[in-house]
Amino acid sequence: MDIQHRHIEVFRAVMTAGSLTAAAALLHSSQPTLSRDLARLEQLLGYSLFDRERGRLKATARARALFDEVERSFQGLARVIERAEALGRDADAELNVLSLPALSHALLPTALAALLDGHPGARIDITPAEPPLLDAWMSEQRFDLGLAEQATPLTGVKMEPVLEADEVAVLPAGHALASHERLALKDFEGLDFISLAAEDPYRREIDDHFNAASVTRRLRVQTHSAIAVCELVRVGLGLAIVNPLTAAACAGEGLVVRPLAVSIPYRVSALIPMHRPAQPLVDKLINALRSSAPPSASRRSV
Repeated sequence: MDIQHRHIEVFRAVMTAGSLTAAAALLHSSQPTLSRDLARLEQLLGYSLFDRERGRLKATARARALFDEVERSFQGLARVIERAEALGRDADAELNVLSLPALSHALLPTALAALLDGHPGARIDITPAEPPLLDAWMSEQRFDLGLAEQATPLTGVKMEPVLEADEVAVLPAGHALASHERLALKDFEGLDFISLAAEDPYRREIDDHFNAASVTRRLRVQTHSAIAVCELVRVGLGLAIVNPLTAAACAGEGLVVRPLAVSIPYRVSALIPMHRPAQPLVDKLINALRSSAPPSASRRSV
């Protein structure tokens, strides 16, 4: 069949307008032209779409069934057009973000609130992931932006610093050390301590500092999650050292945060895929992230 879009457009206009005359006005054409197009469509189909009664067209059952299908097609086309137009507007852009779970909890929400305030039509998709999956997905260019701690160089990925701050101590509110304004490593001597998992790079760095200071802690509980560390501290199972973002997000209701006398740097990096089409909202979100760290994070310049 040599059915063309013009034939379907004429058929739809006749069904919508109710007559050839009204359809011709709708399409800015003439009645004889539409009549020929409609007759050609019926010829190609091999059956009539309209009964002709006293110069008027009456849709057949086949015409009504075909019109239902045509309407579904045109509605799909309308969505395609709407999507195409939205892609040209920064405010309606989509942003796919891959983030460490801790950053999705502690830093990203405030930054997204600021971003969406200026771009209310934007749509954000957040996927939490841990290395090595996070590293692999960013190298595969699957996301517009990644957020990681202490990021190592990745193939096809550009890194930008977002935040550098110091790790902090978290304590149960009723602990004796909670009255101190700042904690030294020796203050942890002999106390129950909640640790991050053994393979966590910050766990290794924290352990190195305590070993260098010859401070012995009682290590009874460990976990992969800084959020879980804070909750374990909150119920009184020990003290801990965590990143300042998670500490600030979890502070209150029985958990207090104190700075350390020693600097244990905590860094957040933005991972930008180099071979994925540039997304205009990426830079704006990075700027929002840099402005969103809580005051207790004691942010350094990046």
